Amino acid sequence: MASSAEEVIEVAGREVTITNPDKVYFPKSGRTKLEVVRYYLAVADGALRGAGGRPMALKRYVNGIEGEAFFQKRAPAKRPEWIETVELRYPSGRTAEEIVLRDAAQLAWVVNLGCLELHTHSVLAEDVDHPDELRIDLDPVPGVPWAQVVDVALIAREVLEEYGLAGWPKTSGSRGFHIYARIEPRWTFAEVRRAAEGFAREVARRAPDLATGAWWKEERHGVFLDYNQNAKDHTTASGYSVRPSEEAKVSTPLSWDEVPGCDPGEYTIDTVPARTDPWTGIEDARGSLEQLLELASTFKKRAPAKKGAGRRQPTMPLIEITRTATREEALADLDRWKERHPTVWPLLEPADVLVDSMRGINSVWYRIRINLVHVPEPDRPDQEPLEHEFDPFAKWKEMQARGEIPARWRRPDHTEQPPADQTER
Repeated sequence: MASSAEEVIEVAGREVTITNPDKVYFPKSGRTKLEVVRYYLAVADGALRGAGGRPMALKRYVNGIEGEAFFQKRAPAKRPEWIETVELRYPSGRTAEEIVLRDAAQLAWVVNLGCLELHTHSVLAEDVDHPDELRIDLDPVPGVPWAQVVDVALIAREVLEEYGLAGWPKTSGSRGFHIYARIEPRWTFAEVRRAAEGFAREVARRAPDLATGAWWKEERHGVFLDYNQNAKDHTTASGYSVRPSEEAKVSTPLSWDEVPGCDPGEYTIDTVPARTDPWTGIEDARGSLEQLLELASTFKKRAPAKKGAGRRQPTMPLIEITRTATREEALADLDRWKERHPTVWPLLEPADVLVDSMRGINSVWYRIRINLVHVPEPDRPDQEPLEHEFDPFAKWKEMQARGEIPARWRRPDHTEQPPADQTER
């Protein structure tokens, strides 16, 4: 018998218990956990078309969007027997059983854990060593208008088609844009990432004023084509994922006819269920990476840092402001820095303020840096002591010193090396 703090729903022939169904996930609108579950059930066919059959990392918002989310790679030990998992091996040699969704009941169960977003890998559970998806992430630097993101997306479509691939567009649900291309699962992660890098550099070559493939954040302009989303272990929010915005915006699959005039703010959990899924043919559109790999081979590989050279020396005049556990703390520290340097702040451009979200062991932390390239050299402030110096690995270091490292954090004792294609993060 369900308690008042639970609601049992019947879906896909199973009973799924939703705990704390009235818990508010979106404070300003009052949207609850149960409303998010019902949204996902309404779009289950489309959500499973994108996320189904793939290992997924759990990004859990157990206290709603105003609480700190945390990542959980491993499937909870306490789970129904009908929740499928698959083992993934990481470059460190560690392994983890990750959840694989196949039906709407499993989808509802995962959402009940607080997973607003469906963060999936680019592989299928049947073959975790060979991606079946090339992922193109268009990430605009601050200040770039949405129209420019759309222009780059249309150029990206042209390049994909020229190199034998069909691109499937979707909004990211945030400031960016995603294009996925299904591929035959016969290339390694390193090869897929190399093809993505070649693709990014070709788009940037064709539209140098609009797009960039520059790796270092302070060197970017316009729209960055983040090819590293194709590296092993990376996950992205799949189609129909709810994003942690007050409007409950959704990462929404589009048709190419919709792209030129699309407005990402229009796609929310209230409006998306009424749409027809434009990605219904994606499974029949698998292509080859051969042409893109040939293109990538024409670009000179970037030389790795020399061994023993120490940390990379930035090419831009950077100073660091803070490292914090939360975004709110980081932005508050930035405000204090602005107050101390009232003549410098007006000289900065939006892209000069680098707010980095960094992945810790199982949580996100934040770093803020300032690029002083637009400040005359005599007026550039010196590096000051950090406002906060949060260490995301402090707990791990303390446990290591006491010899209490959890088994899931330990490297295996054996000397077996992972396959060559698994050495890249």
